[in-house]
Amino acid sequence: MTRSMVDAPNAYDFVAPPLIRFGAGRIDEIGAAVGLLGRRAWIIGGGRSLATSGARGRIDASLTASGIDSRIIATSDGEPTVDQVAAALAEIVSDDREGVVMVAVGGGATIDLAKAVAALATNMPAGLVSGSDREASLDAFVVDHLEGVGRGLTIAQWPLPVVAVPTTAGTGAEATRNAVISCPRRRFKKSMRSPMMVPRVALVDPDLTASCDPTTIAASGLDCITQLIESFICRFQQPLPRCLVLESLPRALRALPRLLQQKPEGEDPQRWRDGRAADRAAMSHAALLSGMALTNSGLGLAHGVAAALGIGCGTPHGLACAVMLPTAMRVNRKAAEHDFAQLERAVDPASSTDQAASADAFVERIERLCRESGVPHRLSKLGMKADQVDWLAEHSGGASMRGNPVTLTPTELRGVLAAIF
Repeated sequence: MTRSMVDAPNAYDFVAPPLIRFGAGRIDEIGAAVGLLGRRAWIIGGGRSLATSGARGRIDASLTASGIDSRIIATSDGEPTVDQVAAALAEIVSDDREGVVMVAVGGGATIDLAKAVAALATNMPAGLVSGSDREASLDAFVVDHLEGVGRGLTIAQWPLPVVAVPTTAGTGAEATRNAVISCPRRRFKKSMRSPMMVPRVALVDPDLTASCDPTTIAASGLDCITQLIESFICRFQQPLPRCLVLESLPRALRALPRLLQQKPEGEDPQRWRDGRAADRAAMSHAALLSGMALTNSGLGLAHGVAAALGIGCGTPHGLACAVMLPTAMRVNRKAAEHDFAQLERAVDPASSTDQAASADAFVERIERLCRESGVPHRLSKLGMKADQVDWLAEHSGGASMRGNPVTLTPTELRGVLAAIF
């Protein structure tokens, strides 16, 4: 009997890095990975992570052994800004790009910066930066490629190939097709987006996250968990991303609390670190899959507000998502009951067979995790002022909010935000 069209999945696209190399110690293979794509490496590293993760020496050795010339063209300083992208472009504008591979080593901010620079480097018109208005020309060129704020220019030419090496387990930027760029001067945070911006290689070595402090582990881990949940319940949800969530979320929910445990007094530091290798691997894998899930489905309320929190209060992205996640789940509780129940049963197969009870258990599970991770439950704890609630409601939105299962009017969103101020 032929399966009815009603039961068939809708048409969809799925984008992902063409090559994924995952596993402890795989940083030593970066030279070979770059060599598949070119013969020179331009490196963009995190301000601290390139050194503290232990990656720098091993990267240099691997690149040298593979005959790859390399140089650092930029260092990420917090979440990427228009100014940072323009400065990196100015550094390379006169350089030959033949055989160049962009290597990003750091957290999601670093990888996004590298993806933006790689995309714009091959799409700059001749003469863009000549004359005395070079800085203004580059600034406008970056803004014009961001959604909703410039001329809406698209990425027409293939970017420089990107090899993404995450040193945190959170954003999944190593597998996404966008770069989030902010501009404090203009008070916006927007995406540059193209399927061509997906990194050509995601080299994910969980050992590189071992130097992360508990604050970073909590914020990045909860960002990952938010991405998995929101992509699963998103109104644009797709079948392959949902499979990825079901595979990775239960492991992440078990691993994150263990990674946040304090080392017992007298425990050998190296032994303590080695004993958490499996949990680091679980979180790094979940982050990678969360990037593929969100880029092929969408997100929701937590991410829609998080971007505005970053601009209005300077709140780091992962922390903003973690603060908003419990509220977003409560707002979507009724609409997403079936999905929440399915996620709870994936985490706990012995969960209640009653759908409403399982959905409630999942919401409570996430709320408890956020509390135990030390996440504030009030926007005021992020430095937000009462008179900023209206501004936050007005500037929360974009593609993320359009994916939320429940459509909120500006007035309704203001009420939601006021309730957690």
